[in-house]
Amino acid sequence: MSLIRSIKSRLVRLMPDRIYLKRQYQRKFGKRLDLKNPKYFNEKINWLKLHDRNPLYSTMVDKYAVKDFLKKTVGGQYVIPCYGVWDTFDSIDVESLPEQFVLKATHDSGTIYICHNKSDFYKKSGEVRKKFTTALSHNYYWNFREWVYKDVKPRIIAEKLLIDDGSQWLTDYKFLCFGGEPKIVYIGKDKAEHATNDFYDMDFNRLNLHFKDPNSDFFWEKPSQFEEMKALSRKLSAGTRFLRCDFYIINNQVYVGELTFYQNAAMSHISSEEWDLRLASWIDIS
Repeated sequence: MSLIRSIKSRLVRLMPDRIYLKRQYQRKFGKRLDLKNPKYFNEKINWLKLHDRNPLYSTMVDKYAVKDFLKKTVGGQYVIPCYGVWDTFDSIDVESLPEQFVLKATHDSGTIYICHNKSDFYKKSGEVRKKFTTALSHNYYWNFREWVYKDVKPRIIAEKLLIDDGSQWLTDYKFLCFGGEPKIVYIGKDKAEHATNDFYDMDFNRLNLHFKDPNSDFFWEKPSQFEEMKALSRKLSAGTRFLRCDFYIINNQVYVGELTFYQNAAMSHISSEEWDLRLASWIDIS
């Protein structure tokens, strides 16, 4: 069975990006992906995967390399402190790390381990090693042909553990930027077990919109750093057609979480056709 799976995997990798994306889109949404005249949000994001290939983008999604980009673009005060970077799990110098830290794979989205104390880490080290070793052996690009990840070097970084309200999951402020201008922010704890996200415009009016996660019954208070995050989003997204800029606020200090070019890999349902078309209209592919 593993041989058959391996052969299928190799055949899939021989498939051109355009054909692969069309097949995945049809499977996900039950309709054809129009790449000649895209008019919906996910259609345009998939179009960007194929046609908008600035080499700088790969640096911007590399969780280690992006730190220098952030320092040059917005300043080092917005960069999450990093304790080290390693090519393999077994080369991590755990003894040099503080009691609390976060491990992340630099080349994908979602491979993370949060360490609240080293005794737990040592107990789970075999499980964590397997998780990261598997991630390091996989090129994230192949999942949904997200071009920016194709040449990102697989590594592991250890960062400072950020805590904003005593809970395990941080509050994310994700700004959707179109042509270098932030237009929507969504807020939530999207890595939590029961994730929710709530959408607001740039005047902080709540919007009747959601992607993969539902809205909550909670109305967020506008943070005092809102205008600061908007300004940072403009700087970070300058020269891009679409970019999502993620932020955390820790003890009144803003940190950049990550930068994302393909919202939910361009494979997430949008709550209404009206919003789908409106979001797409803000992406200029001329």
